[in-house]
Amino acid sequence: MRKLEIRDADIMRLALQDEILRSEESRYDHRLHGILLVCNGFSCAQVAELFGHSARTVQYWVRRFEESGFAGLQEAARPGRPAAPSEAVREAIGGDLRRSPSQFGYTQNLWDGKLLSHHLATRYGVNIGVRQCQRLFHHLGFRRRKPRPLIAKADPEAQRKYKKTEPPCPKRRS
Repeated sequence: MRKLEIRDADIMRLALQDEILRSEESRYDHRLHGILLVCNGFSCAQVAELFGHSARTVQYWVRRFEESGFAGLQEAARPGRPAAPSEAVREAIGGDLRRSPSQFGYTQNLWDGKLLSHHLATRYGVNIGVRQCQRLFHHLGFRRRKPRPLIAKADPEAQRKYKKTEPPCPKRRS
């Protein structure tokens, strides 16, 4: 039987690794396969090379499996600070951002980081900084819009004076 090959194997390897990392269940299965290979005589370094991990990662899997059995391979609570606005609050914020700030009693017409920070503190009790609010805009799929300057509504003479360059003069033919 001839050897089968996968086209674009390097790209597919990355795609498969991303797919494994996508869910807790697939990460658990991935660890099970690693332990199975170690049980069949592969070294941690060999398994790590096959799976695209460090040897230390596979050693952690083996140690956790020996200490806690299958439960040691399950996803555990990860250390670190939880996300500032919870997922439910994020959905509510997305709904708020689809409405005009004036509907909440603000004088501004467009949302910005400073206004969103104030809104989150007063309405949801979540205190995050302006820069984090700007990231939240991006995370929720919103893009920044700048308000048009007031000069756009001025008379044509004021607009002409405001422009940095004069319109080109028509060339004279000689």
